[in-house]
Amino acid sequence: MRELSHSLYDDFPEYRERIRQLKRNDEDFARLASEYHRIDREVRGLEMNDIPVSDQTFELLKFKRLHLKDKLYRLLHQ
Repeated sequence: MRELSHSLYDDFPEYRERIRQLKRNDEDFARLASEYHRIDREVRGLEMNDIPVSDQTFELLKFKRLHLKDKLYRLLHQ
């Protein structure tokens, strides 16, 4: 199964410039964005390569990704 990209740029295209700016100038945002992208790559890698993993582990990764995305979205609006 191929899942769509969940990159911040794809999910929030209207905030592309703001995301770039915050990644350059806000250490906390940059750290959270990096962690978000790491987890997103891990989730998509598991899905695309049919790597066996427990449902609990997979759901936890997806929950972490969603939680980080929510935090990042809030920071975009400050």
